[in-house]
Amino acid sequence: MPAARQRPVFVRSLRPVAADAPPRILRLYACRVAAGFPSPADDHLEGPLDLNAHLVAHPAATFVVRVAGDSMTGAGIRDGDLLVVDRSREAKSGSIVVAVVDGALTVKRLRVGRREVRLEAENPAYKPIVVREDADFVVWGVVAHAIRSY
Repeated sequence: MPAARQRPVFVRSLRPVAADAPPRILRLYACRVAAGFPSPADDHLEGPLDLNAHLVAHPAATFVVRVAGDSMTGAGIRDGDLLVVDRSREAKSGSIVVAVVDGALTVKRLRVGRREVRLEAENPAYKPIVVREDADFVVWGVVAHAIRSY
């Protein structure tokens, strides 16, 4: 079976996070939800939860992209997910990053070795992207959170 061709992840939308967005407060309950055996419900409210404060540490350096593709399913990132990307975080080997390689925007796991830089998919159907020395390569930011709707 021939190897799957590397498809770049295309951005359906790119939105900066508004620094002056009004908080939208939700209620956060102190009890945890059992993912195994059910447990009795608690009615203990931990406190208000502002999703902007929880998800966006650096508003001026944060943007949101929507994923198109399946190359990162092994990392729990699926087609249609929203990624909160922080440009102020340092991109280290092992970070999941949004990067531009020769004009194509993609989300991959960054691997920095002694001899090469690679962008690795989290799906065995996709080959790693080895960043050539002469490539136009920029890391736009580090993925801080993935948001999925059901």
